[in-house]
Amino acid sequence: MIRELAENPNVHQPLGPGHVLYRDPDGRFAIMLSAGTSPRSATVQRVRLGVRDVEAVLAEIRDLLRSEGRRGAEWELGESCTPTGLVDRLLALGLRRDDDPVAHGMVLHAPALALTAGVSARPVRSLVELLEARRIQRVAFHDSRPVDSDAEAREFEREGVDGSTFVALVDGQLVAAADAAHTPHGTILFGGATLPSHRGRGAYRALVAARAAEAVARGAPAIVTHAGRMSRPILERLGFEPVARIDRLLDEL
Repeated sequence: MIRELAENPNVHQPLGPGHVLYRDPDGRFAIMLSAGTSPRSATVQRVRLGVRDVEAVLAEIRDLLRSEGRRGAEWELGESCTPTGLVDRLLALGLRRDDDPVAHGMVLHAPALALTAGVSARPVRSLVELLEARRIQRVAFHDSRPVDSDAEAREFEREGVDGSTFVALVDGQLVAAADAAHTPHGTILFGGATLPSHRGRGAYRALVAARAAEAVARGAPAIVTHAGRMSRPILERLGFEPVARIDRLLDEL
């Protein structure tokens, strides 16, 4: 179950405001729909197809995306996806490799982490801090969309229930943010982002440490995350170990 959680976190994490999880009734795939219409507003995971089903199911997924007003989707294909050779077949059918083409599902085996002096991290304490956290994430991920204050107000009402948003402070200034989703199978870490002006000072590490500490306090069976080429070396130094390779493809309609 740990590998399943690491490969397909969207399938298991609680849904926040503006998110919808479409589960295929036959168990062939799942699609997470988030705000927006771009290809990155939809993520296909947990694909389980027969050898002869790939073309038809791709057409079905594309029709579903168009009906939802989406311009495409990200595909995150873990090693458990079927059939064998699925990635190459999808590439031949018009998908392309993402700019960060391979991620790894990772598990944290040593949750106690030392912090850098002058750096701390904790859950957000107010709606104002949550809005600032979202602004920081937008800046760090080059996302030009404005923060939806109404949606974030609804999310703040459930802070600490299904998920938690954390902020990191350097010398008292809020400079980084990250999220954790709490599931029966473990805690999923995602969304870690630091303002460019404060990178390399320990904020990211503090966010991992704070979220890991909360996961342990909640009795989480596992702590998992997805790591791309930039974050994997950092996460490995913090005690994460890869348990699954995930190919990232982009389908632009």
